[in-house]
Amino acid sequence: MAPTRRDFIKSAGVVAASVKAVTSKNLYAQAPIEIKTVRTDVLEIAYEEHGPSAGFPIFLVHGFPYDPRSFDGVPALLVDAGYRILVPYIRGYGPTRFLDADAPRMAEQAVIAQDLIDFADALGIDQFAASGFDWGNRAICIAAILHPDRVVAQVACGGYSVQDTITPSGPAPAALEAMLWYQWYFNSERGVRGLAQNRHDIIRHLWNTWSPAWPYSDEDYARSAASFDNPDFVDIVIHSYRHRHLNAPGEDRFLEVERQLAQRPVISVPAIVLRAAQSGFGPPPTNPAGDQSRFSNLRARRIADGAGHDLPAHRPDMVAEALLELLA
Repeated sequence: MAPTRRDFIKSAGVVAASVKAVTSKNLYAQAPIEIKTVRTDVLEIAYEEHGPSAGFPIFLVHGFPYDPRSFDGVPALLVDAGYRILVPYIRGYGPTRFLDADAPRMAEQAVIAQDLIDFADALGIDQFAASGFDWGNRAICIAAILHPDRVVAQVACGGYSVQDTITPSGPAPAALEAMLWYQWYFNSERGVRGLAQNRHDIIRHLWNTWSPAWPYSDEDYARSAASFDNPDFVDIVIHSYRHRHLNAPGEDRFLEVERQLAQRPVISVPAIVLRAAQSGFGPPPTNPAGDQSRFSNLRARRIADGAGHDLPAHRPDMVAEALLELLA
């Protein structure tokens, strides 16, 4: 099995590295990146790897509707400090595939988190640090709740992200309901057809509205576009947004886990919360009380100026710096 954080620090003497702010507006990879795969009981998970194989592992996990390109500015800053960086394509994205052609394409929050643990198991990794946003952050939050002995540190882009999928929620204020139009759309049959036929138009619109201060070029989008042509992408997205609104059943094996998560348990692992100052979902709250109540070992809470929803792409320096700080 891979070395634990204690073993890694003892053998390598890793300390926090200073990170210079990244100011480039084109943080996406220009050169081809080798894509590796590993098999779990359910998936063949595609992933990208950077740094020494003996380094302590850090997982970087993307969300909807993005892919590993969101983290292109992060690995080099961590590899320089001796860490092993692993960036998986979550189910329904890129080259990741189901092993069973007949398996239902489900994507409730618990299964995305289980995929992360299965990924670590398949690679022989006992402990890891992680950062993610959107679905990726949610998966890490849940992994940290269920397996606090394995997630040694978390940089939560967006804060606490665990959902109550058991209790029906009431209507939200009109402004918030309007921001969530895509979720209601995906809960309709028209939305299924729309995502299948117009996925790239929808995704570009979400990128632009969720990060209104960040101009995504056609070239930026082209580097990720193939990830959304995964044959399972539509089914995975539709199931995720229907399950969270109680309009689709989840996997039986996760019923008890979802009941536990509905209580929105506190996360105990060392954590730093990063919130985007220019998110299309509105400015982050200035009061840290909400994050402090959900992370019992919160080391810091920072507002990422210049960042939209796709925070790691806009402020990779802050993501890397937070990970180094937690692992020092």
